[in-house]
Amino acid sequence: MKRRQLWAGLAATAVVTSVVAGWVQLSKGNPAATPSAKSGHAASAAKPVSEAEALLQAGIKQGQIHDLPGAARTFKRVLELDSDNKLAWYNLGVIAQHDNRTADALAAYDKALKTDPGFESALYNKAILVGPSDTDQAIAILQRIVAADPKAATAYLNLGHALAKKDHDEEARGAFDHAIQADPSLQQLVPEQFKGSASATPSPSVTQAGTN
Repeated sequence: MKRRQLWAGLAATAVVTSVVAGWVQLSKGNPAATPSAKSGHAASAAKPVSEAEALLQAGIKQGQIHDLPGAARTFKRVLELDSDNKLAWYNLGVIAQHDNRTADALAAYDKALKTDPGFESALYNKAILVGPSDTDQAIAILQRIVAADPKAATAYLNLGHALAKKDHDEEARGAFDHAIQADPSLQQLVPEQFKGSASATPSPSVTQAGTN
């Protein structure tokens, strides 16, 4: 998976299993920002693409100084130029989730996932949102994440909690084991009844959901 620059400033709530993935901005070398010189159409599209990228970065900076209404307006301007911009949709979802506007956040994440069905940060945050009302859907989403990214420690942690909620204790134990193997610091967040078999052996390369 390509590295993305991450913003975690909006992240944690009091409940550990509700910690959401942070903001995502365009990484350097984004193919969409480098139209081919051989293509007249691509060249004509360079200006709006460049403007959309600049606005996206501006929105991130507004978020950094906690101007969330301003950031939301900027991300919406990005979408006026590029209606399928998954990062603008995703960041709007993060803002809505921060403001406890669950329906708006889910709609934004779904828009991002329509463009990139494997967008891990959007999948993870969606799982956090649907978990309280639809545990089965949350489990399915989290299983999809860990299948694609075996070192997604926080996804495994949340998967363990969701499986335990459904009384799937053996599967939950396995998920907690994977979480701790990927990130030993998560051991304190595993329920007592599942700590006995959990391994704290460090993994050589830790990658939490939404940080890759």
